[in-house]
Amino acid sequence: MARPRAPLLRRMLLLCAVAASCSYYLLVLHAQASVPPRYDGFAYGDAATAAWKDTILVEAFLDPLCPDSRDAWAPLRLAVDRYAPRVSLIVHPFPLPYHTNSFLACRALYIANKLNSSSTYPLLELFFKSQGKFYNAATSSLSSTVISGEMSKLAARVVGNSVSEFQSGFSDIRTDLAARVSFKPGGGSPIDYSTWVSILDPLAGQHGDRLEMFTSISSI
Repeated sequence: MARPRAPLLRRMLLLCAVAASCSYYLLVLHAQASVPPRYDGFAYGDAATAAWKDTILVEAFLDPLCPDSRDAWAPLRLAVDRYAPRVSLIVHPFPLPYHTNSFLACRALYIANKLNSSSTYPLLELFFKSQGKFYNAATSSLSSTVISGEMSKLAARVVGNSVSEFQSGFSDIRTDLAARVSFKPGGGSPIDYSTWVSILDPLAGQHGDRLEMFTSISSI
């Protein structure tokens, strides 16, 4: 059988190179989280309908599987409840890289928010209570599919949908991209209740004045 002529072989190699480059470029685009269509994060309580420009806005970056985030949540929630409706809160899911399953947990929050928005914070608190089940050592021999299945069983208790319906959300690329967006701007340290009061008291004490302040305080 005759060998292909050199020009034809070069064209074939060039086409293969172009195809490989295009595939890589598409994969990179697919992996990059684009600008979200709305502001990132989950509004807490009445903040979902509040006009943020008229309130003090606190933003927290929390990892559902991080003990520090778990400990930071209770004082933050108490402080926000104390000053509501003058203070609003948005929580951004923030998967820390050394908690292996945190990214799946953050995706689970987005799945819950899509299926039943009122279940997002109950699921976050359920993750805080069940962290040990998803720690690195406890899941070292489990696949990501098994772990997402266990998270789906946990979530079904508060979301109201079936386990299979919830788990199908892990196949939706949009939950992956949403969790990537949340990860980008986070940083900070835990703040206890007394410190929250010392920060919010002077701001919320401006009775009758229009609050134009925007404060972004993060906790992980």
